[in-house]
Amino acid sequence: MAEQEPTEGEPPARSSARGGQAARLGLGAGRTLVALASVAVLAMSTYGWAELQKVRSGTTTTDVIESKPAPTSAQPHSTGLDGPVDILIVGLDSRTDAQGNPLPQEVLDQLHAGSNDGELNTDTMIVLHIPADGRSAVAFSFPRDSYVEIAGDYGKHKLNSAYAYARNDTRQTLAAKGVTGADLDEQAAVAGRKNLIRTIERLTGGAVSINRYAEVNLASFYQISQAVGGVPICLNTAVREEKSGINLPAGQQTVSGAQALSFVRQRYDLPRGDLDRIVRQQAFLAGLVQKVLSADTLTSPSKLNALIEAVNHSVVLSQGWDMLNFVQQLQGIAGGSVRFQTIPTGQNVMIGGQSVTLVDPESVHQFVSGLTGEGARPTTTGSADPANGRITVDVRDGSGAPNLAQSVFDELTSAGFTRGEAIPVAAMARSVLRYPAGGRAEAEKVLAPLGGKVALEQDTSVPAGHVRFYLGTDYSGPGSQGFGAGGLKYVLQPPSPTTATTTPTGEPTITAGGVPCVN
Repeated sequence: MAEQEPTEGEPPARSSARGGQAARLGLGAGRTLVALASVAVLAMSTYGWAELQKVRSGTTTTDVIESKPAPTSAQPHSTGLDGPVDILIVGLDSRTDAQGNPLPQEVLDQLHAGSNDGELNTDTMIVLHIPADGRSAVAFSFPRDSYVEIAGDYGKHKLNSAYAYARNDTRQTLAAKGVTGADLDEQAAVAGRKNLIRTIERLTGGAVSINRYAEVNLASFYQISQAVGGVPICLNTAVREEKSGINLPAGQQTVSGAQALSFVRQRYDLPRGDLDRIVRQQAFLAGLVQKVLSADTLTSPSKLNALIEAVNHSVVLSQGWDMLNFVQQLQGIAGGSVRFQTIPTGQNVMIGGQSVTLVDPESVHQFVSGLTGEGARPTTTGSADPANGRITVDVRDGSGAPNLAQSVFDELTSAGFTRGEAIPVAAMARSVLRYPAGGRAEAEKVLAPLGGKVALEQDTSVPAGHVRFYLGTDYSGPGSQGFGAGGLKYVLQPPSPTTATTTPTGEPTITAGGVPCVN
């Protein structure tokens, strides 16, 4: 049984867009960081120039990056990057390959692909930010149901409809002018891609400026996961769900093909719905990066050939992106320096008959700019201030979100602070950092890796050398990845404080340097 969601109607052309529904939510099958996979395959300079040229000459390209001012940055360009790189990675639920050819029905059946109605929606949207020094990266996931202002004067809708509105509008306009066939399809697709890029740039308040674009689909996911011999994942519990077709045991394992796709597609029967699916995507991408960069892949001509073929067959890249040169510029990046985050979100509410996720653009701007700006905290512990180790941070968890306190602790310890005690308390609406007399300077140091949006208060009950973080439901700073602003209570139902303390282990910060266990 194919995974299908309620049909909401295809986004109409502009003449009726204001009163119409967004396109049917797609199945979000192309959920891989294929940009990194295609980058990695090019890193094998010892494999031979002719093989590498297959990617350079064979990949489908699209002219979607508009001319922008030259980037500026105070960071050293040690690897030759011209400035920060922001790559928008998009997963389309398309039943065609990159050249527009229909996928064989037997492949669609294996993938539980269902009907063809959802291919206009972009259900995976990730921005990969690489600073100018080229030695680290942070990937931001944008939940598909985020209720945002769509570029192109289309009003407020789900983020995953930004592509569809502009594509359909342009297609109708061009068809009326006599444009047909492949030209009509490509020009309409370019309009959709550009509109999605503008929408995400607007949502982040300019914190990212998209200068690369990568688009993947059903075929790319299926073929790439098989080409590398499977991807390592880890599940907290065994899972079997008919709509996605997933049937996997608990624990660490390697998945490929249809089961790998089911792992990242499943939406139903997950404790946190789409947020758990996003965390799965991030964990899978981390495993994919590791696998592609492993010696097992780099020294295998058969795997490299399969990977090159998969990339050429099903990945669309922005025009002018020289992948070979790009890889050479990023040779200093390490798996553990690629981190995954999710933008802060708010409540799920019903608007116009649809369940949407509220988003505060200012919070998104603050969050993204805090991790991409020149003043962002280090992404590795190697550059943490040694003096931070003399400050012990305790957490009083009133967020009501399972494992959020653990995630915040991960952020603080990565900045060099000493981990103190974590105690659950009654629900708190407001987060605050409390410090002892004379301890404000230490509290301000703790404030920085939390995103700088937490109130500071003096409290004589806090021991000297300690800072006490009261974690409330309003927290949306670093460490809130996968929880949404205000924690789990905005995703499904408000958990009780008792429930919030029963999970024995915290959800790990996801990097491309490990295999985290997920729901």
